[in-house]
Amino acid sequence: MAARRSLIGVSAAVVCACVVFTACGGSSSKSSTSGTGKAGGSLTVLELGGYAGAWPAGLDPATNTSGAANQDQMNAIYGQLFQMTDGAKVIPDLATGYSFKNGGKTVDITLRTGVQFSDGTPFDAKAVVFNFQRDFANPCTCKPTWPLDSVTAPDDHTVRINLKAPDGALINQMLVANVNWIASPTALKKMGEQAFKQKPVGAGPFTVVSNTPSSQLVLKKNPNYWDKGKPFLDQLTFKSAANDESALETMQAGGAQAYVGMATPTLVDSFKSKFTVTREPSTSPYNIQLNTSAPPFNDVKARQAIYYATDAKTIDDKLFQNQNPVVQSFTAPAGLFHQGTVPGYPTYDAAKAKALVQQLGGLNVKFFTLRSPVNQDFMVALQTMWKQAGINASIQLYSLSGLIQQFNTKKWQAALQTAGAWDPAAGVGLGFRFLSLSPFSGVHDPKLDGLINQGQGAIDPGQRKTFYDQAGQYIAQQAYSPFLFPLANWNIAAKNVKGPGLTTGIPSIVVNTAPLWEEVTAH
Repeated sequence: MAARRSLIGVSAAVVCACVVFTACGGSSSKSSTSGTGKAGGSLTVLELGGYAGAWPAGLDPATNTSGAANQDQMNAIYGQLFQMTDGAKVIPDLATGYSFKNGGKTVDITLRTGVQFSDGTPFDAKAVVFNFQRDFANPCTCKPTWPLDSVTAPDDHTVRINLKAPDGALINQMLVANVNWIASPTALKKMGEQAFKQKPVGAGPFTVVSNTPSSQLVLKKNPNYWDKGKPFLDQLTFKSAANDESALETMQAGGAQAYVGMATPTLVDSFKSKFTVTREPSTSPYNIQLNTSAPPFNDVKARQAIYYATDAKTIDDKLFQNQNPVVQSFTAPAGLFHQGTVPGYPTYDAAKAKALVQQLGGLNVKFFTLRSPVNQDFMVALQTMWKQAGINASIQLYSLSGLIQQFNTKKWQAALQTAGAWDPAAGVGLGFRFLSLSPFSGVHDPKLDGLINQGQGAIDPGQRKTFYDQAGQYIAQQAYSPFLFPLANWNIAAKNVKGPGLTTGIPSIVVNTAPLWEEVTAH
């Protein structure tokens, strides 16, 4: 997503070290995680309108500005080169494997043979290279942060990625990047970009029947899907829901059979009374993002005051029923390289907060976040808590597009966000929130940049953890961003609906788990 450069070099001896949870060379076949399902039936899935249920720019991988927020829709249409399944395993889908070469600066991805796009044209290396080049040529923040040099097709089923520096997280990063979704070049050229983004063509388990942007997407079974017998569903429909309460009402009325990413703890029991409720293993903690380039948070005392004035444990207990333990760094327990306790982390201390605010002569903060009822309650709780320390916070809630605009102004002060991802180098991860070159960062520190880049670049998982531990400690030392507790989400499904990621616990790649829609059944 955000622009990034890896700086670390590795010796040839560790070139074949595996990307975490992914076997070097991958696997030649994809195994079903849900066993043999019963074919037929339809499913209507609700997605939150302010996030995954909004796709105003369409569903073209290169130009969809919502990016990984729309992973459910994109996965269903395009499939994935690599995907995460039960047990937090990254497995090949439209790819069959990969290998590192040239000291870690070359990665070869092997594609599955005999695959066609749903328009009948070949899914081959030339098509993938076309997509990669087009994705990187577009300004979408959903493109990966590889230190890319070039991408070529040595043969029909090999994609060669040449890097300027090694990137040990390259395969993991694909899970939340637009390069994981491959569009039909023939359909794109024939239809033109404007028509294609409304009715895109991929090689995934479903094809588009109709698309009303940010409202309803109707899909049907792809008869050309490579994995014969799948998808199990004949029809899959995504609908936007205004909030968790309206989703509950819709499901109770029979208007939908699933809801992805329900985030209101107080509604869990209401959903459980009639539906299967599955807790998503969380990987992304909430954080209070501070813009250190402008007042008041260019002053470390103001940043420290926010740390000391924030009692994350109390907010978790009162608003979220202590769903997740308080964390001190950028990855939750279900993510890679989680660091439970960070040395020197400034914990809640109301007296210290008041003293710092007095030294500053007062502290006024403009505070914003993504619009949702849960976030609104969260913001009010923080506003009230900070007031006790003498910090005055004004609150503003935005849609996803409005939130992005705020970051683009560079004049924002503080935001309630999530920081981290299953892999810190992927998606809305560490670099997305903290790298100097990221448009969504409030920090511009060359030392932190170096640690983050080294954590991404190292091929060996042990080296990656060392750099990420150091980055967590440095963020605490500089008081760059208080971390709170992991985001708690649930997936809801009717009793007859089953499938990996929907009724089983696959860790969330960005914010929500990505169900494997080709494996979902509704019988």
